[in-house]
Amino acid sequence: MHPSDLQIQDALLALIKQRGEQLSACPSEVARALLPGEWQTLMPRVRQVAGELALRGLLDISQRGKSVSPSTLPNGPWAGPIRVRLPRAM
Repeated sequence: MHPSDLQIQDALLALIKQRGEQLSACPSEVARALLPGEWQTLMPRVRQVAGELALRGLLDISQRGKSVSPSTLPNGPWAGPIRVRLPRAM
């Protein structure tokens, strides 16, 4: 059974809170934890939920060390690997 968006959201937020302010995480870590045998099929939804959380200011999405905008959903304007982290203080 595939996890719900709420389960993905909770897993993403728990992971970045565990990592703290200085470290980021790969969204695939969440997919692998929630659906070990089929984690690749879950990746589009994990990226979508990460984008929605970023729009709400609950996490930051980075690519090559720089924040990227989540404004274009479902998969954001980014292409390729992304990282998620706690939002940076302004």
